[in-house]
Amino acid sequence: MIKSGNNFLRNVDLGLLLLRLSVGGLMLFHGAHKVIYGVGPIGDMLANIGLPSFIAYGALAAELVAALLILIGAWTRLASVVLAGNMAVAILMAHASQIFSLNPDTGGLAIELPLIYLLGAAALCFTGGGNYAVTKGSVFD
Repeated sequence: MIKSGNNFLRNVDLGLLLLRLSVGGLMLFHGAHKVIYGVGPIGDMLANIGLPSFIAYGALAAELVAALLILIGAWTRLASVVLAGNMAVAILMAHASQIFSLNPDTGGLAIELPLIYLLGAAALCFTGGGNYAVTKGSVFD
C-alpha cells in the first residue's frame, strides 16, 4: 500500500481521490447520456462489424456502473479494469483511424479524451482507490 505521510503536499490518498473524481465523475456524464439517449449509435457500429448490437449495453454498464464505483471508491481496481477495457474498445471501434493523428486545431492527439480516460483507469488498476475509498484494502480495491 502507498503511504501518504502527514505532509498535505505529498498526500497520495488525496491524489488518488482526485484521480477517481476525475475519471469516474467525468465518465458518468457519458453513461448518463447513454441512459437518456440510448445506445443506438454504438449498437449500429457493432452491427456494422458483424457483432450483436446488444453488446452496446456493456458500454452503458461500464460508463455508468463502473464509473460510479470508481467515483465512490468501491472495488476500484475491478471497476477500473472494466472502464479501461471499455475505453480500449471505444478507441479501436470509433477512433482507430485517428490513433496516430493530431488535432489540427489544438495540436494534441485526436484521441486525447478517450486516451486520458483509458490511462487514468489503468493507473487506478495499479494503485487502487486509496484511503479515501469506500472499500479500501480489499482485493478489488
